[in-house]
Amino acid sequence: MADNKPELFEPGHRACGGCGPALAARLIMKAAGENTIVVASTGCMEVFSTPYPETAWKTPWIHSLFQNSAAVASGIESSIKMQGRDEKVVVIAGDGATFDIGVLCISGAFERGHDITYICYDNEAYMNTGIQRSGATPYDASTTTSPAGKQSTGNSRPKKDMPAILAAHGSPYVATASVAYPGDLMKKIEKAINTKGPCYVQVHAPCCTGWGFDGSKTMEIGKAAIDSGLWVNFEMEDGAVTKAKKVKRVPVDDYLKAQKRFRHLFKPEPNPEEIAKIQAIADKNAEKYGIDITPK
Repeated sequence: MADNKPELFEPGHRACGGCGPALAARLIMKAAGENTIVVASTGCMEVFSTPYPETAWKTPWIHSLFQNSAAVASGIESSIKMQGRDEKVVVIAGDGATFDIGVLCISGAFERGHDITYICYDNEAYMNTGIQRSGATPYDASTTTSPAGKQSTGNSRPKKDMPAILAAHGSPYVATASVAYPGDLMKKIEKAINTKGPCYVQVHAPCCTGWGFDGSKTMEIGKAAIDSGLWVNFEMEDGAVTKAKKVKRVPVDDYLKAQKRFRHLFKPEPNPEEIAKIQAIADKNAEKYGIDITPK
């Protein structure tokens, strides 16, 4: 956790100013260390960090297909184990590759018990290909494939619970984190990498372009998600929640108002019925994880 850890994700890449996934990559690699092999799926991070012949990665890095990063990582892990080597194998993939396209390979890798750490940078849509909805897109968010309009209030489906799905696979360690809390994120990455077996960390990584906010507000938006209860930072060990960040919750309104993807809920006039549905999601999260700070 010391500040003198080497920088293994170089500056000078092509991410947007204020990019949450770029910050996530930097923190992940500082926590993972030099003895790490990174497997990457197709996605924003792959595109902005490795335009041939350039790369921002200072450790071994491999990209194959959108859907098979967990399968590639499984093969690498099996090979280095047979060779008696001790490198750590880490997958870094977006929510589209994780929640949707790659879920078959992820399930297989976790079911087989490969000693890998799978990290999802969750920016809640397919940002690289045009801001299409994914299984991670929040309820009522407007995307290019769930556009808000006269016949729709945006995405009609709830966010898929990937941590629960992978905990059900028998993962010894599952956690969520946010770029808004770098120290917590790095501690969880270190713990996952040093836990034997298939581990999963889902990192909330606000996207200024896809969500519609100024790039200087990335950390502010990330903290607002947690303060509202729409994102919960927690840890699970052997299927049980062992720790969750407690907050003095605030209504979801301010978090939603700060993003263009939810603008239709307030303009031309507020939609209290839909806002109440989103508030109910936050309330359910608070009850499930016990995150409310109880007044003394």
